[in-house]
Amino acid sequence: MENIDLEQQEPFPVDRDGNRLKKEAQEPDGGRKMGCCERFQQAVSRWMLPEVSRSTYLERANCCPPPIFIILISIAELGVFIYYAVWKPQKQWVTLDESIWKSSLTYKPESRHEAWRFVSYMFVHAGVEHILGNLLMQLLLGIPLELVHKGFEVGMVYLAGVIAGSLASSIFDPFSALVGASGGVYALIGGYFMNAVVNFREMIPLLGVFRILAILLIVGVDFGFAFYRRFGNQNEGYQVSFVAHFAGIVAGMTIGYVFFSAYDHKLLKDPRFWICIVGFIVFFIFAVLFNIFISPAQ
Repeated sequence: MENIDLEQQEPFPVDRDGNRLKKEAQEPDGGRKMGCCERFQQAVSRWMLPEVSRSTYLERANCCPPPIFIILISIAELGVFIYYAVWKPQKQWVTLDESIWKSSLTYKPESRHEAWRFVSYMFVHAGVEHILGNLLMQLLLGIPLELVHKGFEVGMVYLAGVIAGSLASSIFDPFSALVGASGGVYALIGGYFMNAVVNFREMIPLLGVFRILAILLIVGVDFGFAFYRRFGNQNEGYQVSFVAHFAGIVAGMTIGYVFFSAYDHKLLKDPRFWICIVGFIVFFIFAVLFNIFISPAQ
């Protein structure tokens, strides 16, 4: 019997968590037609990943688990909107007013001591166009991101944008209220945008240009509406801050970029990860101290 030198054998392909890849993925049949799921995953890889990472993704791609985080968070936000639009006293449901400002979820400057409001405001939306815009963007972008990356990573980026949005708003626009998931949505957009720019040469040229232009157009229009709601609409009552948009996209272009670019590498071994974490913690501590001791909205 011939002796086999195990050290000279080719190692089994594994993913970044050390799990062995499926045999079918290692030895694809070039003559077999791809199914609908495989074609979808191939399209997702072209949108989300540079060319050098696509084959690895396709080898280990599957729909189990499904993109559960972004779907559940969207259902929760829609459920809260329906609750305030239908079951709470309301003059109109197209643009909500009275009930959301009395909500225990809305961030209000005089209620800063209720710390959960710095996160829970993401579930409350000011009107139909507000909820539909956020849901559309986070589903269109979040589902492909979660198919490529883990739900944990997408969730962390999303929540980082939400928290950065409320903390930045409490510092730079301290007398304004805050509703909507725009901070989280913009964090996903920021991370995706940075990867689109950095990996531009490894994308199909027209696809790369289209991605960047589409993001710039969407962001520009949404920022325009946010500025109008804050400065152009002089109705009595709370003014909705726009600062969460800026903070969310900054969180995405830093934390989101690191999470989404470290596709084949351990995050804990990436120095950029620790730089972002330390920076976020420093900002968090400063914002907390500001709200306790310095904020003019005392």
